[in-house]
Amino acid sequence: MFSRAVKPVVTVAIQNGAKNFSTSPEMLFKVMVAGAAGGIGQPLSLLLKQNPLVSNLALYDLAPVTPGVAVDLSHMDTPAKVEGFQGADKLDSAVKGADVVVIPAGVPRKPGMTRDDLFNTNASIVRDLAECVARNSPKAIVAIITNPVNSMVPIASEVLKKAGVYDPNRVLGVTTLDVVRACSFIGTINGVDPRSVSIPVIGGHSGVTIIPLLSQANPKPKISDQGKIEALTKRIQEAGTEVVKAKAGGGSATLSMAWAGARLTNAILRGLNGESNVVECAYVKSDLTEATYFANPLVFGKGGVAKNLGYGKLNAYEQALLKAAIPELKKNIAVGEKFVNK
Repeated sequence: MFSRAVKPVVTVAIQNGAKNFSTSPEMLFKVMVAGAAGGIGQPLSLLLKQNPLVSNLALYDLAPVTPGVAVDLSHMDTPAKVEGFQGADKLDSAVKGADVVVIPAGVPRKPGMTRDDLFNTNASIVRDLAECVARNSPKAIVAIITNPVNSMVPIASEVLKKAGVYDPNRVLGVTTLDVVRACSFIGTINGVDPRSVSIPVIGGHSGVTIIPLLSQANPKPKISDQGKIEALTKRIQEAGTEVVKAKAGGGSATLSMAWAGARLTNAILRGLNGESNVVECAYVKSDLTEATYFANPLVFGKGGVAKNLGYGKLNAYEQALLKAAIPELKKNIAVGEKFVNK
């Protein structure tokens, strides 16, 4: 495993756009990005190269351009060392010794496609990557971006269970993009810096399973009409389709997803580094509802998820959204588990 040097320096960590200064010793970690040459992987790797908690950045992809992406990033004047791994025979080397494995690998959505349409191809990718993590870095925290996230996290979990190395606190789905979008939209409505907005988004990461708790937003959106509240909720739920349509067949959300993935990875690293009270929403194994996986605010620590904060009090409208989401979540989860256990 790569050495985790300790540097007694002042570090700057970024969460929700706010700078948080820490004078505690800084541990450095290896982060592996699977799918690093793709539309999400490249900007995600660019952002991670700037993170002061990353000492080693391992970029893996099947694409021939992968070594070149690594060389390109290595010319940046930030300390993290970058190495590219191209081809299936290099996967084990890329994963070995990783503290965090971020998975944006998979095929993107195209016009007319739902996240469920992506399932067959992406399920095989996540399964194979989870098997590799089990062999080479069983203690790594696995953050899954690959869609449909609602099904991919159960797939990775079942694979790790079969390998005897499963820790529910170390496997999570990246739903941060729903939070980022909600903050952006509320910031526009209120005429404030979106980085000053906080809002929990619970449930899952597709359609009706995305539940923005507008009643718990701070500041609350300056809309009181129920119709406008429902419209904003719907926009957050369907924001991915908004991007797909706007790109006119040219792809799905990549840049904003990379930003959101880097934000969650930063929270994970800050937790690993021993920082207290690091909170982000993510999709994890859960007993909060009838759905066995669920997204809500979590505290991150040295072992991954340190505490589940639940989702607080819901108003009547949000309770109805939760009721509608649970059957869809349960179906998505069952599909993922069946894929591994069939």
